[in-house]
Amino acid sequence: MNKTIRTLMSMATAVMLCCAVPSYAGDAAQPTGVVELFTSQGCNSCPPADAVLNDLSHDSSVIALGYHVDYWDYLGWKDTLGSAKNTERQYRYGKSFGSRSVYTPQAVINGRAHVNGANRGAVLGELAKLSETGGFPVGISVSQAGDSVVIEAGAAPAGGAVDAHLILVYFDPERPVVIQRGENKGKTITYVNPVTDFQTAGMWHGSAARFEFPQSEIDRKGGCAVLLQSVRAGGLPGPILGAAVIRKPSS
Repeated sequence: MNKTIRTLMSMATAVMLCCAVPSYAGDAAQPTGVVELFTSQGCNSCPPADAVLNDLSHDSSVIALGYHVDYWDYLGWKDTLGSAKNTERQYRYGKSFGSRSVYTPQAVINGRAHVNGANRGAVLGELAKLSETGGFPVGISVSQAGDSVVIEAGAAPAGGAVDAHLILVYFDPERPVVIQRGENKGKTITYVNPVTDFQTAGMWHGSAARFEFPQSEIDRKGGCAVLLQSVRAGGLPGPILGAAVIRKPSS
């Protein structure tokens, strides 16, 4: 396991937004991993996985995102962060992986593999596999131009051209929740980077490309991750080729 992953738990730089200022920037160091955790406040197996995601959020080489699903709401507690859109993304991953069902807590690593999100060793092991190869194959940079936020994606490596979606994933940096009913009744859990919305904002076809968005659109959101994600047959999500976090650094 490489040095970045071995020192995971001691790193202090969080993958989240700082206070707003007029200029934008991506992470100085390109992230080498994306962890998408599908979780639920109504699932008693999820708190350990939520804790793993919390720890991962303190590593600047990892983009940690929490997708709260809604299919456990019938157990007596409606997930306050859950959405049908998050559930749909998980089911689309399931089809992409050839799975007959989905589960919580499920951690999807770099769009390439899925493991039990509460299994810290399995999550770190999958992250290490990508990190050892040098990270994502396509660089992503973020800058400001006037009233716009500009995202630039590099070209695909030789022989690696594929179609991909540029996905903007919006999240809140931190949300403490008191769970009053259901399997986790009485617990107060602090959820990091819970996803509030996401959208496909553009297409990438293997050549270097520039995407421009209104600054006001980014300003009204909490945090924003940028995922360049390849597209499988039927439009299903494939491996993530590049990633970044849009930051609003303090002055």
